[in-house]
Amino acid sequence: MTAKPDSSSPGPALYPSGAPASTASTASTASAASAALLRSLQPMLTQWLPRQRWFAGKGRSLDGLTLTAATELLPCAAPGAAPGLLHLLLSAHQGDHADCYQLLLGVRPMLPPHLAPALLGRPAWGPLRGLAVYEAITDERLTGVLLERLRTPGRLSALRFAREGGTTIPPGLPARALRAEQSNSSVVYGDRYILKLFRRVSPGVNPDLELPLALARTGCTRVPAPVAWFEADAADPVTLGVLQPFLPGSSDGWRLALHAVHREADFTPAARSLGRATAEVHTALATALPTAELRGPALASVARDMAARLKAACDAVPQLRPYRVGLREAFAAVHDLADAGKGCVVQRIHGDLHLGQVLRTAHGDEGTGSWSVIDFEGEPAKELAERRRPQPVLQDVAGMLRSFDYAACQRGASDFSRRWAQASRDAYCAGYAEASGSDPREYAALLRAYETDKAVYEVLYEAHHRPDWLPIPLAAIRRLAQAPRSPRRTLP
Repeated sequence: MTAKPDSSSPGPALYPSGAPASTASTASTASAASAALLRSLQPMLTQWLPRQRWFAGKGRSLDGLTLTAATELLPCAAPGAAPGLLHLLLSAHQGDHADCYQLLLGVRPMLPPHLAPALLGRPAWGPLRGLAVYEAITDERLTGVLLERLRTPGRLSALRFAREGGTTIPPGLPARALRAEQSNSSVVYGDRYILKLFRRVSPGVNPDLELPLALARTGCTRVPAPVAWFEADAADPVTLGVLQPFLPGSSDGWRLALHAVHREADFTPAARSLGRATAEVHTALATALPTAELRGPALASVARDMAARLKAACDAVPQLRPYRVGLREAFAAVHDLADAGKGCVVQRIHGDLHLGQVLRTAHGDEGTGSWSVIDFEGEPAKELAERRRPQPVLQDVAGMLRSFDYAACQRGASDFSRRWAQASRDAYCAGYAEASGSDPREYAALLRAYETDKAVYEVLYEAHHRPDWLPIPLAAIRRLAQAPRSPRRTLP
């Protein structure tokens, strides 16, 4: 019988290590069970994991797997045709580095045809011997179990389920997995909620839970407020999933921008209102969470780190080398500000802001719709501690400015695409200034440095993953390398 989500729940039958061990015998049994489970699954997981879009270690050999925790959300070894649901936290070792991943595995005697593509394999021995083990995200019956757990806060073995006070979640909502994601997985429930499941996880609160919760508690409506979440229950909890309202009928900013570019339509009203929305989110974050000041040696260190990333990118991508002198000038200008004793405020920011991270609903100001900001996880390739570090708001602004360039270039390089991008960039900054009282363009040195740093990263990424797209960031590199030196001034 499946344990109820209560703080006194016993461990699951298949893998008891998530429950408190009351005796040495219990701990030994748990260890043996975990070892047997991992040995039985390891051959198929070693083949399957590197093929997943969210696996971060592509291009490096997988040297071994360690099972950190396993929890049966539904019994997996029980007789009969009912599916089981197994939750795993699994460390993948590659050289001297290891990443922890969240897996949800379904277990059935036989797979129905529509689930056949999700099959990982059938263990030849062990507690799941002969059973079909498959990716559970594709099974709406099993993803429905996650929603039921979130409806009933409490603990189940190594997992803790929580719900925001004053919220209710109706039962029986149909589930469907989204297919177009890369670093995470999401399930939509009845067009009312969306559950994001983090695949690569680290100890600590994920910013995609922390920041939307903080924003909701300030009354900011630009971000869907978390309804419920679950985590690995430990001394330093690991955020595993967040349930938020789904925004049916909304369109992401990237698609809207592409549509405008291909129709040669004016995007400036939408960009202006998006700038206002960004400023509102930044203002609310500065109200909800601590801010600090970055100046002197700390600001100089930022410039040195940017210069180091430029050097590494030039070593890897020859097309970047003709511009390195002009690009270094962008970072040297920030170093000059530090030497002059200038500083800037740092705070919690989005961390990976671009047109794909914003949604527009049909109704809003000036007929442009209402913008919502989503996906506060930050750049997934960075460590969690770095993603939670306060930064200048201009880092987010620079990310959005680069996104306008990317959208414009989808139509090809032309006078129109350049004018469209510049007009959208100016409108975005103007909208930001309207809502915040501070125009990003007035802080040209730091804005240029962050935009340059982002473009350098894009060159490196495109050279390795999408060579056909390399001309897009290189066009920005040429522009940024030729920009005039900015006068010193106090930064935001």
